[in-house]
Amino acid sequence: MVPGPTVTWAVLRAWATPAWIFCPPIMIAPPAETRRVTTKGSGRRDSWMLPGRAEHAEPEVEVVKRLAENDSPVAGLDPRVEPRVFVHDGLAITMWTYFAPVRRMLPSADYAQVLECLHAGLRQIDVPTPHFMDRVAATQQDVASRDVTPDLAETDRALLSSTLRDLSETIVSRRAAEQILHGEPHPGNVIKTKNGPLFMDFEDSVHGPVEFDLAWVPKEVSERYPDADQALVGEFRGVVLAMIAAHRWSRDDQHPSGRQSGVAFLNALREGPPWPPHDAV
Repeated sequence: MVPGPTVTWAVLRAWATPAWIFCPPIMIAPPAETRRVTTKGSGRRDSWMLPGRAEHAEPEVEVVKRLAENDSPVAGLDPRVEPRVFVHDGLAITMWTYFAPVRRMLPSADYAQVLECLHAGLRQIDVPTPHFMDRVAATQQDVASRDVTPDLAETDRALLSSTLRDLSETIVSRRAAEQILHGEPHPGNVIKTKNGPLFMDFEDSVHGPVEFDLAWVPKEVSERYPDADQALVGEFRGVVLAMIAAHRWSRDDQHPSGRQSGVAFLNALREGPPWPPHDAV
């Protein structure tokens, strides 16, 4: 089933609304919330609709399609819909299978194992993705721009700039093995289902060492990942903290934690190394 005019119109209408809207047969959330839309159908599986930008959605769809083909632990596209990006008036929409959440803890060892399985699947596919240094460079540009981060104090701007520069140089000099990565496999991007944990949201997929992904997961998980270079994970944690701090100080940031979170991440950077995982800040 291809999304019809009514569904697309409803999505576009909701894009600018300040609160949740319930428009049978679809439930719509504004971008400041989850940017997810759930279609409801009698006797049918639910699906997720993700509005976004086509330049991000198309690589994500291709990565997930390939991963589903090799049985990797991913929350896949809705099989009832053509597996592609639908574009209407500049808005990109992708359709995803909905999985009912399971209320149970994900042990750290299981988290590490399923992430290892995901990385094995990612090594089997060939999809063009940015390098992790491209993300670092984009963050450096935001830090340097007083238009993008107008409220960032000059001392904090210098801290973020030097942290990103120095750690990037150290990391690149290590010449660690690289592959396609999830990009942000933190707990918020892991769905616990009756069939086991599945990864979602590959919009930020990049190419780089697996330790970049490990910098996004809790410490107890990264320590259980086989053969990981924990020193490199620690350096990537510093990069991740700096990237998140820069986003929190961005003029357009809409994260609920706001500037309070931005201050906390800056303080964590000042106190390191060793840097804590971002979920501990």
